[in-house]
Amino acid sequence: MSGIIRREEAEDFLYLEARLLDEWRLEDWERLFTDDGRYLVPPVGIDNPASADPANMLFLVADDRTRIHQRVLRLMKKSAHAEYPHSRTRHCITNVELRGHDDVGTKVSAAFATYRVRRREVIAYVGQLLYTLVRVGGTLAIREKRACLDLDVLSPQGSLAFIL
Repeated sequence: MSGIIRREEAEDFLYLEARLLDEWRLEDWERLFTDDGRYLVPPVGIDNPASADPANMLFLVADDRTRIHQRVLRLMKKSAHAEYPHSRTRHCITNVELRGHDDVGTKVSAAFATYRVRRREVIAYVGQLLYTLVRVGGTLAIREKRACLDLDVLSPQGSLAFIL
């Protein structure tokens, strides 16, 4: 799992991830993660969501690879009333930056706005995405994705039934 990751390569990868989510290709999205991958959404309204630890506070989402798989299975079922029929989403990614590289992987940040359309209502979620990306077999993969929301409260948003 080594190799230099260029900004353009990371940016293209994040655009791919956004497209998979917007197209509700969640099984394909799940495969972007490493076997030890994590998907995290820290609580809103805290001072340092980038350094918050799910072992010390309740996160909105703190999924390991098994929970990511379970989330995908649940969201794809018709019985997932919060997302059936599926919301329409548009994940917008900008300001992609490489933030360093260590033995864990390449740190990448990006600003995001995710628009969710459901039942004639448009809701916006905005914030910063923090990734640890690695190369596995020549392909980029997500070791960690942390979606830090720039919100004080989840209102009027109300919920996170979909994936940021």
